[in-house]
Amino acid sequence: SAGRAMAAGGRSWFRALALGVSFLKCLLIPAYYSTDFEVHRNWLAITHNLPLSQWYYEATSEWTLDYPPFFAWFEYALSHVAKYFDPKMLVIENLNYTSRATVFFQRFSVIFTDILFIYAVRECCRCVNGKRAAKDVLEKPTFILAVLLLWNFGLLIVDHIHFQYNGFLFGLMLLSVARLCQKRYLEGALLFAVLLHFKHIYVYVAPAYGIYLLRSYCFTANNADGSLKWRSFSFLHVTLLGLIVCLVSALSMGPFIVLGQLPQVISRLFPFKRGLCHAYWAPNFWALYNAMDKALTIFGVKCNFLDPTKIPKASMTGGLVQEFQHTVLPSVTPLATLICTFISILPSVFCLWFKPQGPRGFLQCLVLCALSSFMFGWHVHEKAILLAILPLSLLSVQRAKDAGIYLILTTTGHFSLFPLLFTPPELPIKILLMLLFTVYSFSSLKSLFRRERPLLNWLETIYLIQLVPLEIFCEIIFPLTPWKQHFPFVPLLLTSVYCALGVTYAWVKLYISVLTERISVRQKAE
Repeated sequence: SAGRAMAAGGRSWFRALALGVSFLKCLLIPAYYSTDFEVHRNWLAITHNLPLSQWYYEATSEWTLDYPPFFAWFEYALSHVAKYFDPKMLVIENLNYTSRATVFFQRFSVIFTDILFIYAVRECCRCVNGKRAAKDVLEKPTFILAVLLLWNFGLLIVDHIHFQYNGFLFGLMLLSVARLCQKRYLEGALLFAVLLHFKHIYVYVAPAYGIYLLRSYCFTANNADGSLKWRSFSFLHVTLLGLIVCLVSALSMGPFIVLGQLPQVISRLFPFKRGLCHAYWAPNFWALYNAMDKALTIFGVKCNFLDPTKIPKASMTGGLVQEFQHTVLPSVTPLATLICTFISILPSVFCLWFKPQGPRGFLQCLVLCALSSFMFGWHVHEKAILLAILPLSLLSVQRAKDAGIYLILTTTGHFSLFPLLFTPPELPIKILLMLLFTVYSFSSLKSLFRRERPLLNWLETIYLIQLVPLEIFCEIIFPLTPWKQHFPFVPLLLTSVYCALGVTYAWVKLYISVLTERISVRQKAE
């Protein structure tokens, strides 16, 4: 009976957290929304009105369908509910149509589908090591993890202000992680395969899944020293995994293969004609690279090393255009970014294979794959930082070292999302939500690891504090200066470059932690 009472108590606080954040999402319904709102309205119209054979060819709007088929079917299902709210939103020619009913339906559809995310968080909380017993529920690792995931600042503003459907997608990912932690390998593999055909950005973390499933599921035993028992290889397990991948791929891509449209679908999913960087620079290696090129260009012109008439105008004044033209440094090709990404992922994958640590090692590899792809990928969106932040939350409540890295990555990663919300009414909202989440993250993790060393050193603390004057300069001081007319990109440039330093530092620190970590015999056996 005592166990039942504890379980009921656990359910009640989790329910309160979930209902609380859902209520907040409802309050954000009237907020600003980006062009992504029109993107998804257009996809509703395309899938509702046109036959399957035209989905990936339709181009009335510039926002053509460029997600995998499962997401297109998801939009198709939503469209049959949308018609009861306002049928006009399903007219393909009604570009930028935003009636009140349309806004309400699309906003509420994101909130409703987040039920999957809430369920996935609950499952992840069950996987957290409960050795750190706490009398107060507020200091339990499971409670802290639930808040860090359910109330994640980045996910809130990207989905419920900016507008996207990342919640249920991350729900699929976290649920697959939870199933792997619970050693329900086939379920985890199935969920991840389905996820890939909803949104292909998750291919970034596919190496972590592939190696972990091969090491932990296809090989059924280890030697006493942790090395692989080659004789334990299971052809049955490999066959089952292969069948899952093939079945899901056939359901998703099969109709388009039959129609002979696979090349067209692939060209929509991987538009390499887009530039190296997204319209806002993601805070990664290429942001630093572009900034260095810009600085060298200005220096070269001042010292008469470069002819100002031969420099592309966009590279000097555009600042944050998609087709960024390098002037001094070599221009970057998609192949170069692919090679850099592959090389940066390799060490984490080797660690997962040769230094097995069970679910913990898998999560570390997953985060490093996500971060490495974010650092060196082609046309990376700033929102992709959430792909590393959310799984790192699971590690942050289990070890002080990971908690410190988490605080650096989330604070800089979330701050880099600020330019997404550039309208004045959203300024107090984003600052307040960011402050609340950041203060909670620091205070809760500090109390969780209070008996251990400080989570951040003085240099890291100073770096994070400097984000405050940076925000004051970008939002208040800079708009009042004459520079705003000639160099409007400066606030975005400063935000991107400063945050890129923090993200790069967190990536390097996590890599060093993983590579230098010693593993006990018991961990190897696991």
